[in-house]
Amino acid sequence: MEPKRLRIGSRESLLAVAQTKLVIEQLKANYPDLSFELVTLKTTGDKILDKTLDKIGGKGLFVKELDQALLDGRIDMAVHSMKDLPMEISDDLPVAAVPKRGDPRDVIVLPLTGDFGEPGQVIGSSSARRVLQARGLFPEAEFQSIRGNIHTRLRKLDGGQYSALIMAAAGLKRAGLEERISRYFSVEEMLPAAGQGTLCVQVRKDFDQSFFSCIHDRGTELVTEAERSFVRALDGGCSSPIAAYAEITGSDLNLTGFYCDESDGTGREKSIRGKAQSAGELGRRLAEQIRE
Repeated sequence: MEPKRLRIGSRESLLAVAQTKLVIEQLKANYPDLSFELVTLKTTGDKILDKTLDKIGGKGLFVKELDQALLDGRIDMAVHSMKDLPMEISDDLPVAAVPKRGDPRDVIVLPLTGDFGEPGQVIGSSSARRVLQARGLFPEAEFQSIRGNIHTRLRKLDGGQYSALIMAAAGLKRAGLEERISRYFSVEEMLPAAGQGTLCVQVRKDFDQSFFSCIHDRGTELVTEAERSFVRALDGGCSSPIAAYAEITGSDLNLTGFYCDESDGTGREKSIRGKAQSAGELGRRLAEQIRE
């Protein structure tokens, strides 16, 4: 018998809540008699804003409190950005659904007033991956770290602390801020983070995962599996300067990976193609090739 009410956990940021509501809307369309309670939590990653993510243990800090709430039975499911999940996921808290992927691209955001002129300009980004790739596109610019939620970052930008920001397209669109996007980077210009633009639903292992089949997208699951497998094989956490992007054409999957050798700061990029059903194996094979 289906539950009459589901408690859905989310980070308390406006973006996280907006993303969770998107999932709730999809579930309501398939289960109109079910009611939903949104439960928001502040995570450790939301609280520590004076250090970069790689200095405080990576992006797993954005899910720990929600994991505990699941294990304690305070919530029935949690909605995450896939790129916030640790590469190793507990068997006790499986991913039950991966909805269709949003826009995976990175974008440039400019202040409400003023244009971006590259020489001497300060570009804000919280991602080592973005900075490494953007240096090739904007060699004269200075890059500085920026933390905080989307609205906090935009306030800092509009307040004159930065000349431009590099952000994820999907987050801005889901937050209703698509008009702030000044330029999209193609995936060839800036390879996204593994799972960028993808949401996921996490549950306890005793939850009937078939309940979520109505919102699950198999294609998104496969490309995400390939991307995360590549990163996992390189022992890269969510904050490592590693990028991966996969696309499916017919029954084939094409995966491109970017890896930075931190010993000398050089980046390497390679691609691999194979059967989509072997997504995880393709990710592992590409990791082996890029290390050679």
